[in-house]
Formats: sequence, structure tokens, C-alpha cells
Amino acid sequence: MLYTLAGGGTLSGAAAFVLLIVSTATDYWMQYRYSGNFANQGLWRFCINNKCHAHTLTVAFWDATRAFMLLSVLSCFAGVVLGLSAFSNRTKNSRVRTAGIALLLSGFFALLALAIYTGMTVSFFGKRYIQWRFSWSYILGWFGTILVITAGILQIYGYQRSTAEPAPQNPTDSS
Repeated sequence: MLYTLAGGGTLSGAAAFVLLIVSTATDYWMQYRYSGNFANQGLWRFCINNKCHAHTLTVAFWDATRAFMLLSVLSCFAGVVLGLSAFSNRTKNSRVRTAGIALLLSGFFALLALAIYTGMTVSFFGKRYIQWRFSWSYILGWFGTILVITAGILQIYGYQRSTAEPAPQNPTDSS
């Protein structure tokens, strides 16, 4: 039972890792109209008419979102590596539990990043631009968050189920 749940958790964690990287690196967190042109922005730069520029403003919520997304990616990577290493020696150990904790921590960081970005975008950009919307990079971040939290729960549940199961009895044991 441990390896089935932990394997599902590791697979979910690997998928979440890819989604979190793509979300963090791409420039489509928000799309809007600026001076009659279509524009989009990510955490690192903004693009108007397919010409991209680094963010020149130092806005605290961008820095916080970037930091939490990077911490989320790193924690997710650690959780996936720990989950995979638990399969390499095929022993019941605490690596599965530690992987689950790392994955849940990754989900917490991503949740913080997305909550900060959501709140500040609605209050800051929602008043500044009339036609704006969250875009696919942002949505991938939410899917990654859901997957990584699910992965952490599967890892921890698998570990708890394996420690609660009685050890198999040896039929030649006379006790």
C-alpha cells in the first residue's frame, strides 16, 4: 500500500513540478489592453505588441510572489527526489513522509504566492486597467498548487498506512 500511494504522490509531484516551473517562468499571468494594444505580463517581465521588457518597477507583491514561487519549485523538486529515492532501496522508511512534508510545504508556498498575486492584482491592476484578465500561466500555477498538495497528502497518507499495518507473520514462527 505504501508504494502505491507514494508512487501516485511522486507522479503527482512530478507533474506539479513541471506546472510550477512553466507557470513561474512564463509571461502570461495577466493580459490587458494598454493604449489600445494587447499586453501581457508575468513575474519577470511584461510584453506589449510582442516586445518584452523586464519589470522596471520594484513592487513588493511581485517580489513576494517570485520568492514564494521559487521556494515552491525548490520544495517540490526536493519532494519528488525524496519520493523517488524511497523507491530505490524498497524499504519502508521516513523518506516517504519527508517527501510528503516537502510537497505540502511546496503547496503552501505556491498558495501564498498565488494569493498575494491575486489580491494585489485585483486591487492594483483592476483599478488601473479596464479590460484585464488572469491568463494561462496564472491558471497553471493553481493547477500545480492543487497537484502538489494532493501529492503531499498521498505521500503522508501512504506512510501512515504503512506504519499502521501489522508486520506480516512468518508461518514457521511458533509463537
